[in-house]
Amino acid sequence: MAEKKKFDLGGVVVATALPYKEDASAPAGLAVDYDKFAEHCDWLVSNGCHGVGPNGSLGEYSSLTDDERRKVIQVAVEAVAGRGIVIAGVHGPGWHQAKHWAELAAEDGADGVLSLPPTMYRASREQVVEHYRHLDEVGLPIMAYNNPIDTKVDLVPSLVAEINQFENVVAVKEFSGDVRRAFEISELCDIDVIAGADDVLFELMVDGAVGWFAGFPNVFPAESVEIYDHMVAGRYAEARDLYRELVAVFRWDSRTEFVQAIKLGMDMVGRFGGVCRPPRGPLTAEHEAQVRADMERAMKALANRATV
Repeated sequence: MAEKKKFDLGGVVVATALPYKEDASAPAGLAVDYDKFAEHCDWLVSNGCHGVGPNGSLGEYSSLTDDERRKVIQVAVEAVAGRGIVIAGVHGPGWHQAKHWAELAAEDGADGVLSLPPTMYRASREQVVEHYRHLDEVGLPIMAYNNPIDTKVDLVPSLVAEINQFENVVAVKEFSGDVRRAFEISELCDIDVIAGADDVLFELMVDGAVGWFAGFPNVFPAESVEIYDHMVAGRYAEARDLYRELVAVFRWDSRTEFVQAIKLGMDMVGRFGGVCRPPRGPLTAEHEAQVRADMERAMKALANRATV
């Protein structure tokens, strides 16, 4: 096998939320607000994040038109302007769709791609391998995305090792919630394990994860980078103290309502989160109350910490 391409996935890469504005001519009456999105990408990188990950689940890629989906990547690349990396979500029902989006991402200047196995279909092991084999042909570094909750396909450690045979498969975003996987993956192959769920960041980094493909840093970028930097430096007590203040809101990253919860969190800290496109609707009153309570505790703890 050829030597792996070097691609630094260390740091906090934010799965970006996508803002909308009212427009009767747009799908569901909501047009992508590219100006706000560009400003948000710039803000994240300016607050120390290593990069952005547009067109992920948090970016509501499945609700976008083809033109919107491509422009989101172009806007992110322009906004980051080489100060960080752009990892484009290229998820698709089949390898031919995913490869198409990867080819466009390469044309538009993305640094790498994030790809689920085939979506909307419970693919076999052989079909998963085929999926990443075709993506590998594009030539961009690939972060495989293990989300068995949504896809019903589990990239178990032995399957991660199998797709790691491809030159450009350099990382796996691990979202199963099973923190034991980091060690098992590292025993089977040499691939970067990336923490994929905010509420297991601490545990996965202790076990060797080298990056964080993150949700709630849309809300708390500087604090999230601080946690990550403490972990890299081995300052686990300091990391744990700050992580403890935020983990209640981080848990929403692993729930069905994660997009709405993160957007509400953005609104609460003075950013623009806003609404989602269908099929995602507003939070229930109960969920909204819980997100607000978790956010208020986190914001109070951070404010108290800043005055110490």
